[in-house]
Amino acid sequence: MRIVFMGTPDFAVGSLQALCESGKHEILAVVTQPDRPKGRGNKLLQTPVKEYALAQGLTVYQPQKVKTPEFVELLHELQPELIVVAAFGQFLSKEILELPKYGCINVHASLLPKYRGAAPIQYAIIKGEKESGVTIMQMDIGMDTGAMLDKVVVPIEENTTMGELHYALREQGAALLLQVIDKIAAGTAVAEPQDNEQATYATLLDRSMEHIDWSKTAQEVHNLIRGFNPAPSTFTKLPNGKGLKIWGSKMTDKNSAAAAGTVIETGKHSFFVACGEGVLEITEVQPESKKRMPAQVFLNGRGVQEGDLLA
Repeated sequence: MRIVFMGTPDFAVGSLQALCESGKHEILAVVTQPDRPKGRGNKLLQTPVKEYALAQGLTVYQPQKVKTPEFVELLHELQPELIVVAAFGQFLSKEILELPKYGCINVHASLLPKYRGAAPIQYAIIKGEKESGVTIMQMDIGMDTGAMLDKVVVPIEENTTMGELHYALREQGAALLLQVIDKIAAGTAVAEPQDNEQATYATLLDRSMEHIDWSKTAQEVHNLIRGFNPAPSTFTKLPNGKGLKIWGSKMTDKNSAAAAGTVIETGKHSFFVACGEGVLEITEVQPESKKRMPAQVFLNGRGVQEGDLLA
């Protein structure tokens, strides 16, 4: 099938790679977001999709807006039978959606209609879901509102991090994409409308969410830490006012009457913090201006002591 692929982050690379390695489809072009400046030197960084596409010798376009008449005309000239979208980062116009013979399909990292929007992987963990997945949908002009063509379910374990779930969804979604395209080509794909009344939204992450609120339950704090690992990470404040990123935690069966945020116990490999309900074990941290380290190393340097209050 003649395909134009639109995607930007690492999650989308899985789908593009699957299309390339299948050997069954002609990738006419890859469309990704413009390079953005990053870091202290504001060096322009290529998107992960662009890096992979160029390595495969594919043609890459990076329009500021895909809706412009000039770019829509380019798509018409390419004559794709299908446009595949995965975490692209721009809305497509009605004209683009209706341009290919088979329309546009999207690889979305949630079990729709749950967690429509920009950060479905993080929210699935932050909200304590026991499972997530990938939905392939036929795109319409709404935000992740199109009819569903197929789904794959991926379990979320008690200590699954966002990074681990991201990788699982990336791989499972890529495999599912190939199956769905085969069904589209064969005329056997069945589109199931979403139940809009069951829809929830995963809006853009707010930097204020990174600050741990110890008055929440241990489970809620644990979910936040997992959901923000490896990015953007969570943090708390030490008694000396310096920041401490929290990368790893475990649930415990302990309880404490101490104020939320109090270090109630330090062990050989970890330390324990009282929450609004329950106690959370902290296993991996990153002191301000230092590298990530096991809590054991942090404790050996007298990082925290019993009775310290984290804020």
